Amino acid sequence: MARRTSDYRDESVPVHPDVDPNNPMVVFGDHTFCAGQSLDVMRMPAIHMHSQIELNFVLHGTMTYWFDGDALTLSAGQLAIFWGMIPHQVTTVAKPTRFVCLYVPLTVLLALPALSRLRGAILRGAMVEALEIKSFDREIFLRWREELLSGDEQAVEIVRDELSARVRRLDREGWRDLRKLTSVPPQAEGHDAARVLHVERMARYIGEKANENIRIEDVAAAAGLHPNYAMTLYKNAVGLTINQSIVRHRLDTARSLLVATDRPVARIAFEAGFGSLSRFYEAFERRFHTSPGAFRQRFG
Repeated sequence: MARRTSDYRDESVPVHPDVDPNNPMVVFGDHTFCAGQSLDVMRMPAIHMHSQIELNFVLHGTMTYWFDGDALTLSAGQLAIFWGMIPHQVTTVAKPTRFVCLYVPLTVLLALPALSRLRGAILRGAMVEALEIKSFDREIFLRWREELLSGDEQAVEIVRDELSARVRRLDREGWRDLRKLTSVPPQAEGHDAARVLHVERMARYIGEKANENIRIEDVAAAAGLHPNYAMTLYKNAVGLTINQSIVRHRLDTARSLLVATDRPVARIAFEAGFGSLSRFYEAFERRFHTSPGAFRQRFG
């Protein structure tokens, strides 16, 4: 069940010693293919972001995410997928709740067919739920986790292939966006491995550098491409222009900081990467249909 909430901050959540309480937006730059160390779901002390695609298979119990402004609840037997660069935080856990959490390089998603609505939805900020759960999903997700934690490189490559196939099946069999509660049928098309790698490099660069003064030329250079070709390739793969993605990441960062901190709006705007306060207000109101101040009053 997906729902909005008017209060996402839980003062009872302890602050992890590695998290700076004055800088609760945590961005992890790790791009590895890995699994969560623990099966137990814990409240997260801060909103965070990371570059990988995240898969959650809930084994037991119920958990709620603050997910880019929405409160989304997952329960036992659900499989959810989302892009880690969308600001998120586990805020509520009905103990005991256990899940398998896998972190997958963006290439797995980008290897889907070019016109896949699943790929486009996740990159635009959906939390996707599989409509069909297989009888073997529980067992295989647990096995994937064990093999990823084993450090066996050959086993990890096998898991990559098997998990990629599972995501393609999900795309084929249908899914729904928990933020909209709408189901989406499958769609198929071809893809090119070299282009996938280029798009991943650009998407990763944007995710990591959007709060800096980056340009289209910088994003293209990160993938070793001519700017004109990079713009076309990125737009065809993601469904957004490079500039739209940069602004989106800046707004996601700003919106999360408005919720998680008491910093002045002007400071948040510049920390998020906007060089002009007026441009920040214009972009924020165009996307969220409210001012930053009003948003903070509503959700802070």
